[in-house]
Amino acid sequence: MQAASCEAARQVKELISHSDVNQLKHLQLLTLGRLQDSNAVLSHLNDFSERSFAAVVNDFSKNTKLVKSMKDDLDYIFARIRTLKARLASQYPNAFDEATKSETADRRPDLEEPI
Repeated sequence: MQAASCEAARQVKELISHSDVNQLKHLQLLTLGRLQDSNAVLSHLNDFSERSFAAVVNDFSKNTKLVKSMKDDLDYIFARIRTLKARLASQYPNAFDEATKSETADRRPDLEEPI
C-alpha cells in the first residue's frame, strides 16, 4: 500500500516541473502580500469611517430633530394663518374683493420641488 502511494506521488511530481511549482509559490506570495495590504487599507478606512460617523451622528440627530420641530411650527403657523384669513374673509367679505380680483404673482420659491 505504501509503495503504491509513493509511486502515485512520484508520478504526480513528474507531471509538474519544479520551476512551475516555484513560480506558483511566488505568485501566491505576491497575491498574499497584496491581499494583506488591501486588508490593512480597508481596516484603516473602517476605523476612519467609524470615527467620522461618531463625530457627526450626534449633530445630525440634533439637527434632524430641530428641522422636524421647525416644520411642525411652520405647519401650525400656516394653519393658524389660514384660519385667521378665513375668519376675516367671512367677517369682512368686501375687504378682500379687490385683492382677489387682481392676481398677484407669488414670488416665493416652491420648497416642495427638488433643486
